[in-house]
Amino acid sequence: MTTRIELEAMKFYAYHGVMPQERKVGNNFVVNLILTAPLDKAVTSDELEDTINYAAVYAVVKEQMEKPSKLIEHAAGRILQALKEYFPQLTAIELKLAKLNPPFGGDVYSASIILSETYC
Repeated sequence: MTTRIELEAMKFYAYHGVMPQERKVGNNFVVNLILTAPLDKAVTSDELEDTINYAAVYAVVKEQMEKPSKLIEHAAGRILQALKEYFPQLTAIELKLAKLNPPFGGDVYSASIILSETYC
């Protein structure tokens, strides 16, 4: 059985951007995650310790989003690494980090980076 946990539209106000002004004023960001792990036991046990605690996942993402970066690629990479360290049972992570209303003079809803990694 393949088990995936999906956390959609985690919203953060953070200070990521190439321009110093972006790191002062901040912007809205959205993080989407799909986490793959062998969680077969949780399907039958109904016990929190047999799965990945969603609140703990959110806390890891929030901690990384609070650290300013010039690039959303860098912020996303930190999130990916922190999740893998905190939850070693993960076998794959797909992460999308979107910066809403990026300041480059066009009518664009968001600019996003998508990272995915599979672990052995």
